[in-house]
Amino acid sequence: MKTVGIIGGIGPESTIEYYRLIIAGYRERQTDGSYPSIIINSINLTILLGLIMANDLDQATDHLVNEVQKLARAGVDFGVIAAGTPHIVFNEVRKRSAIPLVSIVEAAGEAAVKLKLKKIALFGTRFTMQGRFYPDVFAKAGITLVVPEADEQTYIHDKYMNDLVNGIILPETRERLLAILDKMKERDGVEGLILGGTELSLILRDTDHNGMPILDTTRIHAERIVAELLS
Repeated sequence: MKTVGIIGGIGPESTIEYYRLIIAGYRERQTDGSYPSIIINSINLTILLGLIMANDLDQATDHLVNEVQKLARAGVDFGVIAAGTPHIVFNEVRKRSAIPLVSIVEAAGEAAVKLKLKKIALFGTRFTMQGRFYPDVFAKAGITLVVPEADEQTYIHDKYMNDLVNGIILPETRERLLAILDKMKERDGVEGLILGGTELSLILRDTDHNGMPILDTTRIHAERIVAELLS
């Protein structure tokens, strides 16, 4: 049996969700009652976030490489980063990693291709919405990503960092997020939504909204992890 190593803690709530989804997905496919082998390295969100906020991406890369190396020394067969924002340096980390890494962005892109989507809204932290790591991957498949307007981005980022990361799930936040999506459908012609932050799956749990599929990247990534565990 393969062992997956997870860089978690960024944030803790979605790391818990990853664990649950991997266990459930594995047991759906492996009907002998067994469980997957998982090692979680739960790192300090504050340190990594501080480096990203300071735009010190070289240090952020070094930090993540060191944490991935801990998983490698623990004997895992492959690794994942259980968060969207750190994928801003994923390619650099992957190049220096001693173990194969499975990208949440690439997994989401494959899911979007299967749904034949061509224009999709992207929600996440400010770093995700303003970064290139999602658009660059999706552009290779001919998919255009659209981010909310500046004031909408501010709302999503603030709610993400102040509420969702701390496990605060409010119905009014969910309503506002969906209202932004509806506005983007009318204004920008988006066909669906990518939850580009893993905490967003804790508040937007429906698979679609007003005819638009919602791509839960946490679930998509977990499914990809299960497939790799069983490969």
